Amino acid sequence: MSTITSIVITYNEENNISECLESLKWTNEIIVVDSNSTDRTAELAKRFTDNIYTTDTLSFSKKRNLALEKTTCDWIIWIDADERVSAELSHEIYDIINHPSNKYEAYLINRSSFFINKFIKHCGWYPDYTLRLFKRTAGIRFDDARVHEKLIYNGKTGKLKNELIHYTDKDFEHYIKKLNSYTTSSSLDLHEAGKKANIADIIFRPVFTFIKMYFLKLGLLDGYTGLIVCTLSSIHVFMKYSKLYFLK
Repeated sequence: MSTITSIVITYNEENNISECLESLKWTNEIIVVDSNSTDRTAELAKRFTDNIYTTDTLSFSKKRNLALEKTTCDWIIWIDADERVSAELSHEIYDIINHPSNKYEAYLINRSSFFINKFIKHCGWYPDYTLRLFKRTAGIRFDDARVHEKLIYNGKTGKLKNELIHYTDKDFEHYIKKLNSYTTSSSLDLHEAGKKANIADIIFRPVFTFIKMYFLKLGLLDGYTGLIVCTLSSIHVFMKYSKLYFLK
């Protein structure tokens, strides 16, 4: 029988960590990498695993690579603290990794994201396939991006049917806190890649983002919450390219 490790990275996630790790109890090994949380994150995580590693504040990718080094099982699934693996998804994963004719080294999992008061089904947020399950021997490392890091791996990729539940933002305050942090990290990644921003980027990219998400990706079908998602996403783009502009 194949074994599986789950990886979670955390920082001040006491409101999420218990439900997250509860949804991973079916895995053979749980690894948590915590960035010196000042709340009860580490204390609550100890109820589910002894494999808790504390680091200074590192990028998401570096923390995931640290966790990757600690794994011992055949397969790895990585999720964030605000995500949950449903019972249906866990059963599907168990069946897939133990199927004798399995021909894939990695799998994409569709995320269903809950924003403030509802699951978003349009806006370009859904479907949202992300690579979260892979063979340990196929995974090389996570790339160096500060945010939205990706796994570098060898092998073929398949898709799973069941969804990963993502409780992305519980209120506006939570989103605004992430907005500043994420746009700073994204602008630094672009700057280090040699990208530059001009006034046209700052003016037109946010407008195009809103049009694409609200009209082309049918965000209007998500009602008022869809309008908020599309508007905030355009503000995200505005801030990212504004910060990139000043980095020059």
